[in-house]
Amino acid sequence: MDNSQNVSYQAGQAKGQAQEKGNQMMDKAANAAQSAKETMQEAGQQMQAKAQGAADAVKNATGMNN
Repeated sequence: MDNSQNVSYQAGQAKGQAQEKGNQMMDKAANAAQSAKETMQEAGQQMQAKAQGAADAVKNATGMNN
């Protein structure tokens, strides 16, 4: 392998490694986004349950739940 082939090979290796690193970073970002989405959905469900509980408490206190 002459010098130009070696340089070309090394450039290809570097390109492949950079692409893989980029893919890994994209995967991490996607996983973080999914985790944030799930956390927000859980928080929303908890807030909805608390609001429903509060509404039921008001209905019970005012006799509207009969």
